[in-house]
Amino acid sequence: MELQNKILETAQTTTAKKIWLSSPHMGGNEERYVKEAFDTNWVAPLGPNVNGFEEDIVHFTDCGYAAALNSGTAAIHLALTLLGVGEGDLVLCQSFTFSASANPIRYLGAIPVFIDSEEETWNMCPKAMESAIIACQTGKIAEDFPNLGLAAAGKKPKAIIVVDLYGMPAKLLDIKTIADKYGIPVIEDAAEAIGSSLNGKHCGTFGEIGIYSFNGNKIITTSGGGALVSGNENYVKKARYLSTQAREDAPHYEHTEIGYNYRLSNICAGIGRGQMEVISERVKQRRSNFSYYRAALDQIPGIKFLNEPEGYFSNRWLTTLTIDPQLTEGISRETIRLALAEMNIESRPLWKPMHLQPVFQAFPYYGHEVASKLFDDGLCLPSGSNLSKNDLDLIIKLIANKFSFK
Repeated sequence: MELQNKILETAQTTTAKKIWLSSPHMGGNEERYVKEAFDTNWVAPLGPNVNGFEEDIVHFTDCGYAAALNSGTAAIHLALTLLGVGEGDLVLCQSFTFSASANPIRYLGAIPVFIDSEEETWNMCPKAMESAIIACQTGKIAEDFPNLGLAAAGKKPKAIIVVDLYGMPAKLLDIKTIADKYGIPVIEDAAEAIGSSLNGKHCGTFGEIGIYSFNGNKIITTSGGGALVSGNENYVKKARYLSTQAREDAPHYEHTEIGYNYRLSNICAGIGRGQMEVISERVKQRRSNFSYYRAALDQIPGIKFLNEPEGYFSNRWLTTLTIDPQLTEGISRETIRLALAEMNIESRPLWKPMHLQPVFQAFPYYGHEVASKLFDDGLCLPSGSNLSKNDLDLIIKLIANKFSFK
C-alpha cells in the first residue's frame, strides 16, 4: 500500500515514447562478435559463432548437446521428425500456448490432441494429459470426436509437447512420470523459459528433447533464432544434419533424406553469444519487474499474479496477471489493456488456447475451462529488462487509477 501511494503521487502521467511489451536489450559485446564474423568473412549459416553459441547454451543449461537453429518453430519441427512423427499420428500438445507449439504437428500431417492447463502453473494438466493418453490407446478418442475419422485411434500418442509458459516451469516431474509410464517421449517447449528451473534443473532439459527460442521479444535474442537441445547426442547430430538440407559427406551434393534450411547464421549467433554473457542479469531484471508490479498491485481486489510453487524458479519473461470482473465491479483485462494502449503502452491478452483457434477447432481437446478462463481474464504487462523505473511507475499508476485506488 505504501509503495502504491508513493507511485500514485510521483509517477509521470504521459509518455512520448512507445513502451513495448518485451523489447530487445543488448549487452554490449554483441557487436564485437558480429564484427568478428564480418572481419573473417564468416557470413554463412555456419561458423565459429554458431559453435560458440551452442557451447554457451550447453554450459548455461547443462543440457548435454545443442543445435543452433533459425527459430524455435524449426526446433519443434525437427524434434517431432526425430521422434518419428508422421501422417496420422497423434501428438499431445498443451492448448494454452502460442501457435508455434502446434503448427509443426500439422506440417507432418499428424493430429494434435490439445490438453487443458492446471491452475497452479497455467501449463499442461497432468490429469487431463493422462485422460487423453488413455482415450487414444483405447480408441475412445474416435468416439469422443467421430467427425475426425481418426485412423490412429487405438494407438498411443507418438509424442507430448509440454510448454513452460511465460517462463513458468510446467509440472514437469508429474508429466514425465506419466509419459514414462506409457512410453511416450516428451518434447519440452521452453521457448519462453531459458533461465527458468525446477528444483535446480534447467527448463528445456526434462524431456527427451528441449527447445528454446531467441526471437526478438524473448529474454535474450539472436534477432531470430532458436535451439534444439538434448542429453542424447544422436538427436542433436541428426538435427544438425537435417537442418543443413540433409547433405551427405561427399564432394558433390548428395542427399538421401529430405532436409531443411534451418541452421542459424554465424552473424545471428554472434548476437546470441553477446546475449548469453548477460542472461543471468536479464533474468534478474525481469524478476525485479514482476516483484515491483506485484508489490504495487497485488492488494487490489480481483487482481491475481501467478506465484511460484515451491522448488519453481521462473525467469518471469513476461509479468502476467488475471483480472476478475466479478470482483472489480466490471473492470476487465480489456479495460486495462485499452487504457494502456491510449498512452502508447503495449500490453497483450494471454495466449488464446489452440483448441479455440479457428485453424485447430476441429481437433480433439481434453480438459475443462482453465485455459479459456485464463484467456478471458489474463493480461501480459510490459516486462522488458530495459524498462525504467519511470516506465514501471507510469504503468502502475494507470492501472491503479482505473480502480479508483486513491
